[in-house]
Amino acid sequence: MSFSKWIGAALGWSFGGPIGAIIGMALGGVVDGFSKGGGGTFTQATFQKRPRTQSGDFEVSLLVLASIVIKADGKQDERELDFVRQQFTGMYGKERANHAFSLFKEINKQQISARQVSMQIRQMMDHASRLQLLHFLFGIAKADGVVLDAEVKSIKSIANYLGINTRDFESIKAMFYSSSNNAYKILEIDKSATTNEIKKAYRKMAKKFHPDKVIHLGKEHQKGAEEKFRQVQDAYEQLQKERGF
Repeated sequence: MSFSKWIGAALGWSFGGPIGAIIGMALGGVVDGFSKGGGGTFTQATFQKRPRTQSGDFEVSLLVLASIVIKADGKQDERELDFVRQQFTGMYGKERANHAFSLFKEINKQQISARQVSMQIRQMMDHASRLQLLHFLFGIAKADGVVLDAEVKSIKSIANYLGINTRDFESIKAMFYSSSNNAYKILEIDKSATTNEIKKAYRKMAKKFHPDKVIHLGKEHQKGAEEKFRQVQDAYEQLQKERGF
């Protein structure tokens, strides 16, 4: 499949608005018909009914947000770029990943407004898929071995624009750190929680982070969702051992 056919077939709502403009600039007009409305702005009517997010919409959203996070600390670490390439290869296969990374390199040359692109994603993408985006962004930040304060600040800002609350942000963030209270943070509870509260929190988080929540994105995104779900299970099992229930 040619590059233009790939990108044309992959996109739904992300073919317009701020993200569409970024893609258009990155491609330099390669996509046929882009200048004929594909990169235009959304009207209020567009948002009256949220369209189904396609795999390609999620893919491009990842590329754009990844570019913001990678540049957050003022430098681009090759390990972070390799992480993006490896993740895309694992999700999409070599050919599609090569197309995606070629686009990513062009996107990465641009100055991008985190607010504008995140607000578009917030209005057009379901909550479970936005949580999955956040998990991926922390994975990029951790690719060089440590999540820097500048990266956390950048991801936190994106999370706010995406409409992700503080508890969900801290839960996903805790999945990339090692500390004595991480299990509690992942389950979004305090250390003072009772056994019944822990069980209730686990059921709630297992439902919220279940891979089936993003099944509409395609099987290529199930691995990341399953990893997030497994970390919730691990947190619960850790507290079971510590509390003896």
